[in-house]
Amino acid sequence: MDYEFKKNTLEGSYHAVFSMGHEAMGRWLVEEVGKDFAKMDTIVAQIGALKNSTQEWRLVGEELTLCLQDNEALVQANYLFSEDDTELEEDMSFYDEECMSLCGFEDFEQMLQAWRAFVTRF
Repeated sequence: MDYEFKKNTLEGSYHAVFSMGHEAMGRWLVEEVGKDFAKMDTIVAQIGALKNSTQEWRLVGEELTLCLQDNEALVQANYLFSEDDTELEEDMSFYDEECMSLCGFEDFEQMLQAWRAFVTRF
């Protein structure tokens, strides 16, 4: 999983650009975590508590949900949990990689620590 963090110095906004297949991680970092250091601490503590465990922990956000289970971190768009069975036209289907991303705890924790260092520095 490759990523790059950027800050727009004119408006003060943060951006996280992730490799193909992990785009939802970037959206989640910017939209759901931002500079919330308490939330980052909670997530890191949960990762530590869940390593080599079969338990699950979820952090539901406005648009995206983080699920920690089976030594993997899953970020998924909330609308995917919807029970709405409305089918979209073929050309209007969602691009799955922008809606869901999965990686192991080690990579996820390293990415979260790198994000923390970035937003602290800038």
